[in-house]
Amino acid sequence: MDNEEKKALAEFRIEKAKNDLSDAQKTLQLGMVENAANRSYYAIFHAARAVLALDGQDFRKHSGVIGAFSHNYIKTGIFSPAMANMIKSAFSIRSETDYEDFYVVSEADVERQVHDAESFVASVEAYLTERFNEQQNDL
Repeated sequence: MDNEEKKALAEFRIEKAKNDLSDAQKTLQLGMVENAANRSYYAIFHAARAVLALDGQDFRKHSGVIGAFSHNYIKTGIFSPAMANMIKSAFSIRSETDYEDFYVVSEADVERQVHDAESFVASVEAYLTERFNEQQNDL
């Protein structure tokens, strides 16, 4: 995959993340906390995949995406260590709400998760813009 294809894939994924974030915000306003938990997790997940796309990486499992993002971008200082907690917490809450029959997530936890997703997506979007500008300057 050449750089233009990687850029196009990253752009597609960040747009998907932003759409998921919008869905999370809307469903939270409607009091649909489980849906908001799901959509906010996927906003974070697709934002992380957008970054990985620039380096030609992708993984079949969510744990692979989370691990690679944490190892390549958080442990190296590119992104804040707080983002590791955001993605791990969102994954845990999403998994519990989607798969555990009697798990009830609190609205406060989901509000925090949606806020975290807003921060995560904004940080990734800023990073992507910077990387795209660097690529443009290299031409």
